[in-house]
Amino acid sequence: MRAPVLVVLALVTVGCSAANGTGPGASSTLTVFAASSLTAAFDRIGSDFTAANPGITVSFNFGSSTDLASQIQSEGTADVFASASGTAMDSLQSDPGVTGRTDFATNRLVIITPPDDPAGIASIVDLARSGVRLVLAAEGVPVGDYARQALTSARILREAMRNVVSNEDDDASVVAKVSSGEADAGIVYTSDVVAAGNAIRPVAIPAPVNVVVSYPIAVVTGSTQTDAATSFLDEVTGPTGQATLKDFGFGPG
Repeated sequence: MRAPVLVVLALVTVGCSAANGTGPGASSTLTVFAASSLTAAFDRIGSDFTAANPGITVSFNFGSSTDLASQIQSEGTADVFASASGTAMDSLQSDPGVTGRTDFATNRLVIITPPDDPAGIASIVDLARSGVRLVLAAEGVPVGDYARQALTSARILREAMRNVVSNEDDDASVVAKVSSGEADAGIVYTSDVVAAGNAIRPVAIPAPVNVVVSYPIAVVTGSTQTDAATSFLDEVTGPTGQATLKDFGFGPG
């Protein structure tokens, strides 16, 4: 009489393990919140990670690092946070907390124009010329704040801000405005130029006024997928992930 009981208990145990994502053949979803500038690179990294870890599906939420941090604090839905802003990561470190925080990539700013460059933008000082239609990410969005920092360093902030025709939610929206011809110029990340290809034309910002951006990544406290989250961090910081980030225009962390 004991054997059937043991079989039933074993089946119940296996069923519960599978439901919790811990048993053989179990499947789970890893939720990664990441800066929009990481979209193309992380899509590839996510595919590589899923191929190496059958049963784990990676779900991405891309957007402004500041907005994503606020969303995590209010909803608590992320397992991993990859930020284009150390300040945004600092806020999560205080609430709800993070573990394994490490800088995994760097980026720089670049001016972009439509391919035909209708306003004749050759340098950052041209953004201060009267009549230039400039689009930036909004204040509070990391790439928008970095752009204003570069304009300040170039001593043209006041003049350039008079030319701003739109303040966007993130760098992807800036690229869309410029590539569609709705603006003469914008300021985004170098990685955005790689991802956009021939849809935009880059204009370098000199090193003395440019901004070097560090990207931190961490496991969010409260995640129910800590093992998978830690493995994803290892993928991003490991040789394959770093090679992918380099392909998409990022520098080493």
